[in-house]
Amino acid sequence: MIFATVGTQLPFDRLLGALDSWAGCQQRASVFAQTGRSGVDFHNLECTPFMAPSMFRDAVERARVIVGHAGMGTILTAAELGKPVIIMPRRAAFGEHRNDHQLATASEMRKLPNVLVAEDETQLSEALGLAMSETSGHGGCISPYASPDLLSAVSDFIRGGRAE
Repeated sequence: MIFATVGTQLPFDRLLGALDSWAGCQQRASVFAQTGRSGVDFHNLECTPFMAPSMFRDAVERARVIVGHAGMGTILTAAELGKPVIIMPRRAAFGEHRNDHQLATASEMRKLPNVLVAEDETQLSEALGLAMSETSGHGGCISPYASPDLLSAVSDFIRGGRAE
């Protein structure tokens, strides 16, 4: 299963629509999505607008791949549970956020081994194909546990280089 999450503040229909289209072309992929405040009816996604934290964690644990906005909660949870994550940053120009801070987050996170960044719908489809092939048991190298280096890099990024 692919688990997609877009947070709860603003709709992110560009990501969800691209994922819905991709899922419609796949015979084998089931996608469960936390859609937030979206008003769109998706045809190829099993959807819920909001989730309790325990349900969110359970969905991440069950997923082969996580797809989401460039929100740190999603990235940290995926890293903690050793899950590959595809992030697509929200863009202020499209009304998806108030500013473009997620572009900076994505730029830093793309350096990590279990993170793929998709700048647009085409790259999202490509990243999904790559991530699904890597997690199929045919040469995938995703560890079931996040490495200390990964967790340290994310922690340093969040703190902005400041020591605790």
